[in-house]
Amino acid sequence: MKLIRFGEVGKEKPGVQLKDGTRLDVSSFGRDYNESFFGAGGITDLKNWLSTNADTCPIISSNTRLGVPMCRPSKIICIGLNYAKHAAESGMQIPKEPVLFFKATSAMVGPNDDVIIPKNSTKTDWEVELAVVIGEKASYVSKEDAMKHVAGYVLHNDYSEREFQIERSGQWVKGKSCDSFAPIGPFIATKDEIKDPHNLNLWLKVNGELLQHSNTSDFVFNIPESISYISQFMTLLPGDVISTGTPSGVGLGFDPPRYLKPDDIVELGIDGLGSSRQKARAFRG
Repeated sequence: MKLIRFGEVGKEKPGVQLKDGTRLDVSSFGRDYNESFFGAGGITDLKNWLSTNADTCPIISSNTRLGVPMCRPSKIICIGLNYAKHAAESGMQIPKEPVLFFKATSAMVGPNDDVIIPKNSTKTDWEVELAVVIGEKASYVSKEDAMKHVAGYVLHNDYSEREFQIERSGQWVKGKSCDSFAPIGPFIATKDEIKDPHNLNLWLKVNGELLQHSNTSDFVFNIPESISYISQFMTLLPGDVISTGTPSGVGLGFDPPRYLKPDDIVELGIDGLGSSRQKARAFRG
């Protein structure tokens, strides 16, 4: 299944996207896509419910806004420098262990919402990433069992303000958590929808120019390794998001560096996970 949430900001409702692209309002199912849904068999329950109720679900207009396809999770955990070429362009060594940082859940916005260049920012950057949605509580899990804890996958643009991130005490979370810096979606593809998450093409364009183009086969640390590693230090809850890192082609890596300006258009996508589009605009207070 492809899980979506739609409607005005703060008033989103749950829906699904069918194979032909039709979107159905499943509000009458009675459960939103939150920790309880993912952790208590909600995906299976919804699939069963749809088998007898899909014909009565309202169709969502194609011009309806899409929101973040899950309710605000307990955390977004990001893995830095998880593609060798991106580590090189950042002037850093390939890590021996996954580099972890958090991204505030208040940064989450819909896949096609504007990205806001923060107040006093001059170095707002882009990062196309595959994100994993946790479906079952995970604590001290092995690599062999890690994939049992996955609910699905989703497209994420891990926007970053490089001065805030690198030049101001090197505290990455400051440069990662600005409002609008986590466009997620358009949908969560459940695990059965993605045959091999380690062989997905991902790409990103700025104003039509292809700047990032790679494949998840280039991970330094794969998904089972990452889930197992993170679970040694914290409990992963259903609905939590793990963003698996970005390939080369970010603005920081150019000579000279290239950063977003108001009215720039960022488009990105991943095989099987659709695409998203954000227009950059200046902070207006």
